[in-house]
Amino acid sequence: MTTIIAFIFMFGLLVFVHELGHLIFAKRAGMLAREFAIGFGPKIFSTKKNETLYTIRLLPIGGYVRVAGEDPEIIEIKPGHHIGLEFNGEGKVNKIIVNNKSKHPNARVIEVEKADLEHQLVIEGYEVDEDEKLFFEVEPTADFVMDEKETQIAPYNRQFASKTLPQRAMQLFAGPMMNFILAIIIFFLLGLFQGVPVDKAQLGKLVEGGPAAQSGLHQGDEVVQVDGQSVDTWTEFVKIVQKNPSTQLEVTVKRDQNTVTIPVQTREVEANGETVGQIGVYRPVEKSFTKTLSYGFTETYELTKLILVNLSKLVTGELSINNLSGPVGIYDATGQVVQQSWQIYTKWIALLSINLGIINLLPLPALDGGRLLFVGVEAVRGKPIDPQKEGIVHFIGFALLMLLMIVVTWNDIQRLFL
Repeated sequence: MTTIIAFIFMFGLLVFVHELGHLIFAKRAGMLAREFAIGFGPKIFSTKKNETLYTIRLLPIGGYVRVAGEDPEIIEIKPGHHIGLEFNGEGKVNKIIVNNKSKHPNARVIEVEKADLEHQLVIEGYEVDEDEKLFFEVEPTADFVMDEKETQIAPYNRQFASKTLPQRAMQLFAGPMMNFILAIIIFFLLGLFQGVPVDKAQLGKLVEGGPAAQSGLHQGDEVVQVDGQSVDTWTEFVKIVQKNPSTQLEVTVKRDQNTVTIPVQTREVEANGETVGQIGVYRPVEKSFTKTLSYGFTETYELTKLILVNLSKLVTGELSINNLSGPVGIYDATGQVVQQSWQIYTKWIALLSINLGIINLLPLPALDGGRLLFVGVEAVRGKPIDPQKEGIVHFIGFALLMLLMIVVTWNDIQRLFL
């Protein structure tokens, strides 16, 4: 149950922050955001506030903000259609009923001759069995009702394509940007609560019952030598320990102005597919607001570099698709980190947030990076690519991503359960 709660919280937070970035900059640019969704598939929960429908959906494989104009508009009224119109206090149309007009007895029924719901916001037509042409102004926030489902119309100035290139690019970039910001904030808060890790040859907190604690080493001991080898940094100390699994090491430390040598028996652990030594001691930390402030940025930067290196190895073939994890693998890993400590769980969230930001910036169709690429091409060409062609590319890209998700999930299931 703990793993389930931790996974749901983590998934919800990462997707919420990512999509919140898209939503904020869509609204700042004046775009109509029709839906803010966490998850895909059937709706579990929904509520509408102002113009946006907020939903939680069944499948935990992402989320989206549906902005008017990104997909072909479903609102269409053709000449000859009989529609019902309802009006606001100013005499403007605020509701357009396409069918089930009998459920709207106050609606004025007309036969449409012309309708422009994007630019001029007018409807022209005739009342049934009447010859006089009528002109109706449409409210920019009018609702289009079909099968009793209301959809707000989207004048062109509220659609994605009507905005400037910088506004569209920022709206697309804002999701990944928010994931990086979340990671920076997480590391900043960790620095405030537990201190900032430093590369001193000193022992931090000891794991209760671990080899270091059992041997008599103390938190704060300054490591001078290991098996006669001089040690100046935490990194050097860790490398020596990891190279010697199941080995007794003579650790010389300075404590209270005295120097003592203590034998420590390392234990074997598996890390990244290798057997390494471990003695159960954390890296030393310092509490400093200045270091804490920079820690958020430096740690995010270092993890970003690490993820990019691994991505390049996937491209070159040094790593295979079997090294990727989907929702099942992430769920299993979440269960493992939750059992260790809340600090490690929090760092895990930050790592996944950075990973989500980077993956979404890849120039692949259907991802934010792929859509940014189309905006860049438009900037170079001076005119947009045909929306239908772009839509086909993104559809194919989304289908391929779903196929990759299925393959990765199957690999996770085989690795963990079969």
